[in-house]
Amino acid sequence: MKITYDPEVDALYIRLVEGPVEVITRQLSDDIALNCTGDGRIVGIEILDASDHGFQAGHEQTVVVHNLAPASA
Repeated sequence: MKITYDPEVDALYIRLVEGPVEVITRQLSDDIALNCTGDGRIVGIEILDASDHGFQAGHEQTVVVHNLAPASA
């Protein structure tokens, strides 16, 4: 997983899948979009105007992951 923030446009992107993937963008609202594969797997989440949705640029952010099984070797 990779989380990036662009302060120039106040956009947050959470990428859940590594590598190149063909996606379909599903607009959930004016500010939030999901990038999904053809079979419905979520590849990434884009949040525009992120500060309006609780993201505070310049503050330490915490990511908490629950019930995630370790990757098998």
